Amino acid sequence: MPMPTEERLSQLIAGLVERRGFDLEGVDISTTGKHADAQARLKVIVDSDGPSDLDTIAALSTELSELLDEAGDFGETPYLLEVTTPGVDRPLTADRHWRRARGRKVRVHLREGAQAPEPDGSAKFEARVGELSGDTVALVLGGKHKPHRVRIPVADIAEAVVQVEFAKPGARELELAGGVVPGRPVPGQEDDVPAVDAADVRGSTPLQPESVPASDSPTEGIVE
Repeated sequence: MPMPTEERLSQLIAGLVERRGFDLEGVDISTTGKHADAQARLKVIVDSDGPSDLDTIAALSTELSELLDEAGDFGETPYLLEVTTPGVDRPLTADRHWRRARGRKVRVHLREGAQAPEPDGSAKFEARVGELSGDTVALVLGGKHKPHRVRIPVADIAEAVVQVEFAKPGARELELAGGVVPGRPVPGQEDDVPAVDAADVRGSTPLQPESVPASDSPTEGIVE
């Protein structure tokens, strides 16, 4: 049986994800093996304004597993469902991404023709994300030693990617950014929510989940 498309699965699960207070950030399907030995892996990436702890993600994973089993899009092909939050180094492509990235360091690439925020400045630079207001975003330049805030139109930004940090930002730098969004990790002290896997066991040797222990009496088709 052909694998369902990512578009089809996105449409199938989007309503449930939204009702549980999350935004659906992406769906990815990959397969291993051929024919009778084929197995599928479905990765669902979600995010929210509030903190996403392991229990919340695990509960969503269980509900998504039940929904997928009822839909039957995978037929007899065993699959592993992985529900996770975006990685730290993800690009900012929507207003909600900018709001949630407040306090984070980003690598900014301005669109061609856009004015750099500083005289003789480069179109590519690093800054710390501040408040998003209307169609502009505050950025803190100068790092720990000479932090200062500027505002630029979001439309002038061709690409912005959050950077992984291994040291805490300066206190003044973070203050100018408006602090980190409540419930989000402090830069330099990342502790991302681990992915939660739910294994489907139809027609094959069970795929053991990595983060959720198997129960003594699993529901049909799902190891929880």
